[in-house]
Amino acid sequence: MNKKTFIGFIVGIPLLVLILIIIILVNEPEPEGISRGVAYKSAALLLTDRENCEKMLTDHNQDYFPEKEQNKWYAKYMNYLYAGGYLDPHEIPAKSDTAEGFLTYKEAESLAEALVPGSGKKIHESSKKQNKKLPADEWWYLYEELRQTLDKEGTVKVLDVLLYGTPTNVKTASAWTAYTSGGNFQFEGISLDSYIDWELKLLVKGNEIIALKEAVTDSITYKNVWLTTGTGGTFGVYLGAVERTFPLEASLGQPEDFANNIADISLKRGSLQKVTLKKKKISGKVLAVKEDSVEVEGYGSLKLDKDFKVYRLYGKFEERSVSDILVGYDIQDFVVAHGRICAALLVREFDAKSIRVLLMNTNFQSIFHPSVTLSAESGLSLSYGEKVVKVPPKAEVIIDTSDERLKDGRIVIAPLEKGDSIFVNSIQRSYGTPTYDGTIEVRKEADGLVLINELYLEDYLIRVVPSEMPDSYEKEALKAQAVCARTYAFRQIQSNTYSKYGAHVDDSTRFQVYNNLQAASKTEEAVRETYGKLLFYNEKPIEAFYFSTSCGHTTDGSIWGGDPAQFPYLDGSLLQDSRGVLNLSTNSDFEEFIKKKDYAAYDSGFPMYRWETTVTNRQLEEEITEVGSILNITVTERGVGGIVKKLRVEGSDGVMTINGEGQVRAKLGNKYMTITKLDGTLMKNFDSLPSAYIAIENQGVDDNNITTFHIYGGGYGHGVGMSQNGAQAMAKSGKNFEDILKFFYHDTEVREAEQSKE
Repeated sequence: MNKKTFIGFIVGIPLLVLILIIIILVNEPEPEGISRGVAYKSAALLLTDRENCEKMLTDHNQDYFPEKEQNKWYAKYMNYLYAGGYLDPHEIPAKSDTAEGFLTYKEAESLAEALVPGSGKKIHESSKKQNKKLPADEWWYLYEELRQTLDKEGTVKVLDVLLYGTPTNVKTASAWTAYTSGGNFQFEGISLDSYIDWELKLLVKGNEIIALKEAVTDSITYKNVWLTTGTGGTFGVYLGAVERTFPLEASLGQPEDFANNIADISLKRGSLQKVTLKKKKISGKVLAVKEDSVEVEGYGSLKLDKDFKVYRLYGKFEERSVSDILVGYDIQDFVVAHGRICAALLVREFDAKSIRVLLMNTNFQSIFHPSVTLSAESGLSLSYGEKVVKVPPKAEVIIDTSDERLKDGRIVIAPLEKGDSIFVNSIQRSYGTPTYDGTIEVRKEADGLVLINELYLEDYLIRVVPSEMPDSYEKEALKAQAVCARTYAFRQIQSNTYSKYGAHVDDSTRFQVYNNLQAASKTEEAVRETYGKLLFYNEKPIEAFYFSTSCGHTTDGSIWGGDPAQFPYLDGSLLQDSRGVLNLSTNSDFEEFIKKKDYAAYDSGFPMYRWETTVTNRQLEEEITEVGSILNITVTERGVGGIVKKLRVEGSDGVMTINGEGQVRAKLGNKYMTITKLDGTLMKNFDSLPSAYIAIENQGVDDNNITTFHIYGGGYGHGVGMSQNGAQAMAKSGKNFEDILKFFYHDTEVREAEQSKE
């Protein structure tokens, strides 16, 4: 190589590299931007949720967008930011062209500064770049910084899900609805249609998708899905709320072999790769349902598969939850693979024929017992493991936590003669040593023994009704109580509150008091004569709340903070034939009402219809410690019928609000209180106010700087649903139990449980 050639080579290489760099820079694709609508939606969801954005627009009736664009998906989010001063409508006009265009560096910086002062500098650029679009990656990097400051409670979450469908493949779907393994979400402004049958990593708040963070893989397996019959060489698959159809190659099997089975189906890029059927089923009475296991009679406790599913097969098919597996019933089959339960199949409708009751200790202090003592007139049969042992008549059986017979977890005790009852000698009730029909199951738990009484629901009610209403009451009132108690029990069985212990309810006031008083012939007749009857509203059993005595007016279902529309049959009314409604929302109107001791109502002849008491600030300060010395108490919100929903307590160290009838009664009641009833008799040793139907008079401060409050009250109980004493008065006047129930539970119907069309 000569000298000139060498020099040319040395000079040419850098020049060639420079040319290549220029070519790469010129042809490099422009980074992907982010639309303003998506960015502003994500920002608004750091501050609030979708529902509040929609509500703000309704409440303030101010929409910044032109009328023809007000229904655009991004309008509510941008309106929220405009109204909050985070966006300037002069700089960012409220119109579609703006929302659908790309976010710029300048706009991102301005929004970040408005959300978290000082954060905008992270993307500050020179003036040349201010109006250029911001790459999407840079926005989401900034968003994470904003999220750490604005979302301290972690309401924005990252979820890994499998995407079942969108309106693209689910024709019945609402707009912008994504069906996933993590539930159904809205995905306004986000592109998801091309990711059906992918595993995705999503950024969500509530049921709204903020962003697709990552498309993880297109090789997925839908676990423990329900297969159905298809047509023309296809089979159906239920994925959550979505029914999909897949073509089936002959090499994978025949469609008729797939139908009505649980399976795992594997897909690659949406194409079916493998179907693994799971056909092994077991069935039996469910004895306990825990977070990670189900105990089935005859099979013991079986662990749940990580992707465990529950499907209802009768009536309309739907996916349900583990809480729908009812203890004490064999209305479900279980699909098992590799020693774990993959799915529960609800195959028969719940019939509420039996109930399992946790028996609390003496004085109803705990569900746990250190030991139990049992006997029966005819003797007992003890079943544990593979053994059945008989115990002689009247002989006592003592079981404690160290008992070897509990090594398999439980002992089932039954009387030797059918119809005999079991004495539980280790606990006491108001009438002495209680006896129980059915069987007693003793289970060992970490905190002690639990006793479960399993018996027919109707026999349970025979012991509930006298504990809730005196057997001296009119038969029709007792029948109304029986229907209420049956309806309440029906709902409680389904709620599965104590499923981990294998029970439905306990025997205390938390549910319905059971077997605290002995059954009487009249209450037994009331239960038998209403056999199977429940209260229904729109084909579903109602929440049949009841209480002792009204103040002349009941209230609605909102007193515990819920939406009254959820309980339309609990609307609140006067206890008069007219069933009218008084406006008692102001303190002056309610005070005038509650001071009328002779106001006509069904309950007006009962001592608790009106009552009075006094209390001092010093007494109240033992319970109310947050405000220093109490200076005044004012009712600031009343519900239907005048019941107190909010109290304002003013003190030397501040002000507080007491919310809800339960808290009002607990905070204002105290051990020093003497209550004077309507008939002049006194009630003492009562730590809570009888009701929250109260008016409060501040009687001033004495020489010892003690403030006295006089409370005028009425009724006994929460005031929702049926007044038991009101029912008694109605029965005495000649009304039958259906008349009584339809009065207290508006627009309901009394009929037998098997007529339910749920």
